[in-house]
Amino acid sequence: MAGLSQMPSSAEPTLFAPASGFGRAAVCVIRISGPVCRDLLEAIAGTVPAPRRLSLRALRDPETSEILDRGLVVFMPGPATFTGEDMAELHLHGGLAVRHAVLGALARFPDCRAAGPGDFSRRAAFNGRLDLTQAEGIADLVDAETEAQRRQALRQLDGALGRQVETWRLSAIDLYARTEAALDFADEGDVDEESLEAGLAEDARALADGIRIALGDGRRGERLREGFFVVLAGAPNAGKSTLLNALAGREAAIVSDIPGTTRDAIEVRCDLGGLPVVLVDTAGLRETDDPVESEGIRRTRRRMEDADLVLHLLPPDAATDPEATSARGVAVRTKIDLRCAAETGALGVSAMTGAGLDGLLDAIRAAAEASLGGGDALVTRERHREALTRACDHLDRVAQGVAAAPELVAEDLRLAVRALGTVVGHVGVDEMLDRLFAGFCIGK
Repeated sequence: MAGLSQMPSSAEPTLFAPASGFGRAAVCVIRISGPVCRDLLEAIAGTVPAPRRLSLRALRDPETSEILDRGLVVFMPGPATFTGEDMAELHLHGGLAVRHAVLGALARFPDCRAAGPGDFSRRAAFNGRLDLTQAEGIADLVDAETEAQRRQALRQLDGALGRQVETWRLSAIDLYARTEAALDFADEGDVDEESLEAGLAEDARALADGIRIALGDGRRGERLREGFFVVLAGAPNAGKSTLLNALAGREAAIVSDIPGTTRDAIEVRCDLGGLPVVLVDTAGLRETDDPVESEGIRRTRRRMEDADLVLHLLPPDAATDPEATSARGVAVRTKIDLRCAAETGALGVSAMTGAGLDGLLDAIRAAAEASLGGGDALVTRERHREALTRACDHLDRVAQGVAAAPELVAEDLRLAVRALGTVVGHVGVDEMLDRLFAGFCIGK
């Protein structure tokens, strides 16, 4: 795999960072990567152990020779490592004092520095061990809260998107090369320009159509990363906060008989059948002169517009809400323990007795599955979607305007290649890298 367009300097420092959680633990793992990794191991562990074998060592401060800990050391020579460089790991006792002492010794070693967020993954991308989509897969895997998010992140890390985009990019490069060849040999008698233009238009259109199929997924990948948003809406005292607490299994929202208690949206993230679902309690909908409550109602309306699913909660004595019949709306008759049965066309629930909650959860789960899928989306970030859309726009211009000046056709194909390259990290990625890796954990 080729590295990114800008390779790191040979004078890059050796990085180190804890790769395990902070706080008191049984074991603390410190990860090291860089050109002086071997020298550092000799200084702190006495000798470099056999490659890829955990070896027990007394770890000493290189300056004072004081023993800091006794732990396991593993050395992994590059380039067959995560970062493509020499790497090592120190498996220490997990006490705070031990970790601080070892990190302090590493910091004092020449040409070493503590890693920032995502620095290890950034090195891996620069050294051709990962493309950008795989690096993003690592970040998503660390952040995954549900089974579907884990599956989607693993597909990304395994290179599903990267391989497909590279296939598209090579096809676009082939079209670009054909156009450049036609320009170079336009005065040759054996160049059939009409056949070339017809074939170019057809191939550009087919390539754009293939990319467009991946884009026509209803943004399932992005929505799976962010969660399926379910807004609980209705009049004051319709039972929204009580139902939110019942569905969440904890007291996330304040429950009161006083109308207007909920003024702002309250979000609770749930794992529903392996899918990330965000339940949103909102301010009750009614006419009011209270400016604070009015602002809460305005925000409720906005959340309803942006929601993937809206549960229109109706207390026993309320008329059916016409909005509940929309494609994203579900009518839910609350407090059925105070009344005999739910009306036809509405789900009946009682947050107090638990009646109907399983049916409501099944309805939410079914809507989330239909919207998010099971983690099989190819496009998972807005960055991917924007770049692929730009590539389609340039290819469409080629398909529709091959009779235009050949230089303009060639430029559109060059820009299509460039747009596809930004997805995997071949061109124009410096600013994007800073944004991407800043969101990683330190030690990743």
